Amino acid sequence: KTPHPLTVSSAPSFSMDQILCITITTNNNKNKRMKLSPKLSLVLLAATDSATKSAASGWADHPRQLSYTNVAGYEPYSQVTDQCAIDLDQRAIEGQLGLQTLESFENARKIYNQGGNSKSYALINLACGLASSIGKGEIITGMNAEGNAISGEAYEDYEAGSAVVKVQYPTSDIQDNYVECQVGALSVTRLDGCFMSVGELSIYGRQYLYTYDPATDNRNGRTIAGFSTGAGAKMLYCAGCPYQDFKYFYDYYGRDDYAHQLVEAAFDGATTSFTHGNADFSQYGFEGRRQAIKLATVHLNIFMYVIRQFEDAVDGCNKGRDDTHAWDEGVCFYTGSLEGFDGMGRGKLLYQLADNRCTNFKTCGEDGSDLDGMAKLNYDIFDLFALGTFQLQSGDCADARTTVRMITSKMYIPMIQGALRYAYKTDKLSGREKEKAEGAIYAAAILPRVHAICMSQQTFVMLLLFRLLTFVQLSLTFFFSTRSHQRQVQPRSFTIT
Repeated sequence: KTPHPLTVSSAPSFSMDQILCITITTNNNKNKRMKLSPKLSLVLLAATDSATKSAASGWADHPRQLSYTNVAGYEPYSQVTDQCAIDLDQRAIEGQLGLQTLESFENARKIYNQGGNSKSYALINLACGLASSIGKGEIITGMNAEGNAISGEAYEDYEAGSAVVKVQYPTSDIQDNYVECQVGALSVTRLDGCFMSVGELSIYGRQYLYTYDPATDNRNGRTIAGFSTGAGAKMLYCAGCPYQDFKYFYDYYGRDDYAHQLVEAAFDGATTSFTHGNADFSQYGFEGRRQAIKLATVHLNIFMYVIRQFEDAVDGCNKGRDDTHAWDEGVCFYTGSLEGFDGMGRGKLLYQLADNRCTNFKTCGEDGSDLDGMAKLNYDIFDLFALGTFQLQSGDCADARTTVRMITSKMYIPMIQGALRYAYKTDKLSGREKEKAEGAIYAAAILPRVHAICMSQQTFVMLLLFRLLTFVQLSLTFFFSTRSHQRQVQPRSFTIT
């Protein structure tokens, strides 16, 4: 299918405010915006600026499927339902952490490391090796436990003779039913769409008998832990790397898997071994460690991988590829599936955390002056998501990189808000373990960036905020009295808006 043939000449004249969004009001009076599609927004924008007409006309050259589920109003140009579902892992982790037992914490750790909801595959043992090599993506068919046909694909390349293969399950364009086999390390699983335990697979025109255990051999190739354990190869040592923000964190912590190390230390109740900013979780019980883990997985693991996907999309653009799929993935990892197609849900990732913080700082609403609703930050970021999509498909790689920088800078704002909020709650409101743990993770998420800007300011903020872990009683009076000075040395992206 192709998009509706809107043209610049037929587009009416609109103001910037009119073309960027429309506002709808939910039953509980929570104002959130339903965004226009990237194509429509930018074609209308072109009608008000003749300088963009030639780029806007390029939209007609990009046929696309129209059935992809929107992500909180963002219109993806590729199938990313499986990527969006990473927030289901986060929800499952938080559910286990909330039980606050040794067993539930271990279950949460397994979900963190092994997943359960994203990039599901079966690890199959063939009775005899492959007769010939097969490539990644080769169609492999079989039957599920209910006797229905399944058509999966080879997870990776396999040489002739291989007797163990990974078969990735098919995913659909509809988020609510994106995959029918969800196992991994989940306590509550879905097996109806998994391969039957014993049967026959059709691979490249040949039939192969196989066996596997559906309870243990249905696994996942995308995990929240993997966002950090694979970070070095994808953000530090790769072509076009290092990515700037990842380098801030690597230089500060001294490890490319810093996020994973911090989360594992919180699970163990142990101390990290970083170059700077070590955290001692031995002083925390279940509640403090719970808060640290559920925030760190989002603010450290997922946060940096969102940036990585946007950077990767621009790298693809520079190589002459239309890599909007990587961009769509970045939007999914920022937002998740639980927000729904219109953003009216309540998710678990960075989108929801921005909404949470805006209620504390009265930065909700399109003007950033409301106490509830969608964060102004999310309004701004979703405009940039749409702009970045257009720039990539227009081949405007340099401007797309600038857009990535703008998105990245804004993504730090809720973390700064969180650090301020929980430092105040701990010092002035006698915050307990929960508040101290949350403040510590917010600090861990901003200190590398502050460190890269100004060492003296970083040292001050570290002493102020990381005492949340050491229980050193410091006053915030100096912090607020010098806030104007801090704004002078911080970039504009560090101003809380």
